[in-house]
Amino acid sequence: MDLATIIGFVLAWGAFFGSVIMEGGDLKAFINPSALVLVFGGTFGATMMSFPLSEIMQIPAILKHAFKSGHDSPASIIQKLVTFAERARREGLLALEEEARDITDEFLKKGVQLAVDGTDPELVRVIMQTDIAFLEERHNSGANVFLTMGGFAPTLGVIGTVAGLVHMLANLSDPSSMGPSIASAFIATLMGVSSANLVFLPIGNKLKHTSQHELLMKEIMMEGILAIQAGDNPRVVEEKLKAFLSPKERAAVQPVAAAHH
Repeated sequence: MDLATIIGFVLAWGAFFGSVIMEGGDLKAFINPSALVLVFGGTFGATMMSFPLSEIMQIPAILKHAFKSGHDSPASIIQKLVTFAERARREGLLALEEEARDITDEFLKKGVQLAVDGTDPELVRVIMQTDIAFLEERHNSGANVFLTMGGFAPTLGVIGTVAGLVHMLANLSDPSSMGPSIASAFIATLMGVSSANLVFLPIGNKLKHTSQHELLMKEIMMEGILAIQAGDNPRVVEEKLKAFLSPKERAAVQPVAAAHH
């Protein structure tokens, strides 16, 4: 599990409920079943109208990515590619066929196999860039589902509040009930705004960040494979790939000379 997502979720909602308790509020006052149905039912319904059913059905799988941890670091991928470059330089590209069997990443495995098979470098680039483009499209679609929910939820909350106020104004025979009725009406807005800003939008942004990290990794893999196929010196391969990283991340890449020890 990704600790940042878990800690952020607990901290955000802890701050919300903590502030309510500090103000002396009663948490039971925030329970409003009709507002819950309108805000969440309306949000999911409006989102379903915005996307194909096939994408909506992927929500549980998409959600897992927001809480998933253990992504490879760019430094570790670069180190692996430099090792491939060293072996290819010593034994030839065909020696990487053995390495390809142990690669778990399907994108990297495909790239190495294409290079080993003697595929034209331009064709290798086109194939891998196409994979990257469609991966980005799929990831953006997943993030957009949650960002769309984050847009609809506050609006549905306002609709719920307006509906509650209309109902209250239509029944003014008991003035003493106005206070509780107004408070109850505003629960819908509170639910919509809080769910958008403490659930939907953060998850959508986390998915976008995760996607950017994965796309960077794929770009590094593609450039590394093309450099190896071109017969570049392992040190040159390393320097080419380190260009994708920040100065701090570059320091985490073990130098070629040290990799032999």
